Amino acid sequence: MTETATMKMPSPPTFDDVESERLHLKQRLAGAFRLFGRFGFDEGVAGHITARDPGDPHRFWVNPFGVGFKQIRVSDLICVDHEGTVVEGHHPLNQAAFAIHSRVHAARPDVVAAAHAHSIYGKTWASFRRPLEPLTQDSCAFYNDHAVFDDFTGVVLDTSEGDRIAEALGQRKAAILSNHGNLTVGHTVDEAVWWFITMERTCQSQLLASQARFDPVVIDPVNAETTAGQVGSHFAGWFSFQPMWDWISREEPDLFE
Repeated sequence: MTETATMKMPSPPTFDDVESERLHLKQRLAGAFRLFGRFGFDEGVAGHITARDPGDPHRFWVNPFGVGFKQIRVSDLICVDHEGTVVEGHHPLNQAAFAIHSRVHAARPDVVAAAHAHSIYGKTWASFRRPLEPLTQDSCAFYNDHAVFDDFTGVVLDTSEGDRIAEALGQRKAAILSNHGNLTVGHTVDEAVWWFITMERTCQSQLLASQARFDPVVIDPVNAETTAGQVGSHFAGWFSFQPMWDWISREEPDLFE
């Protein structure tokens, strides 16, 4: 009888030094922006993804203000401290990115990355100020694991509003920012970005279902909870991103510059 080799599942990489970890993080961040651009999540200069610096938890990397998602490279990224000072890079900082992300990173030491953009289905669903329902297997990733920030006062430029968003998010993986868009977080850039991508598609699915002739059947709580454990873990988020990373890194290798 021939023995079948045991296949080992991949896992998030570990690093021997901060410099290698920082480079990996910045590469994934640049790739994430390219994907957001490909998927049409860009809206002028709006939107941001941040990643906590592995050498200093009070600093994070973010896209420069006014540089399009579709052309961001590793060398374009800027590093910002929690006072809003650009400590590395030569581009200006998006003040909305600082007001939201600095407070989320401060409130959630477990969070490495956070993603927010004005994607079409996310911001449309956000206008209802309602949580997503467990209508599909994929939507169960957010079952009892997302919040609704039930307020809108214009562009977020004050850290006090960032504090309120962080408070609404709590320990969850995502928040619907009413009349604004979605915010997702993760233990890796990969995870946070995957949650944003699949949350956008979940919003699209919910909007389509709401327009159907018949009412959709909501998954019952027991099965929704079970499925959430299968598709909504930190590992599931990281692993689901890997095919997209493989694709964008081969299609657009200039992101590494």
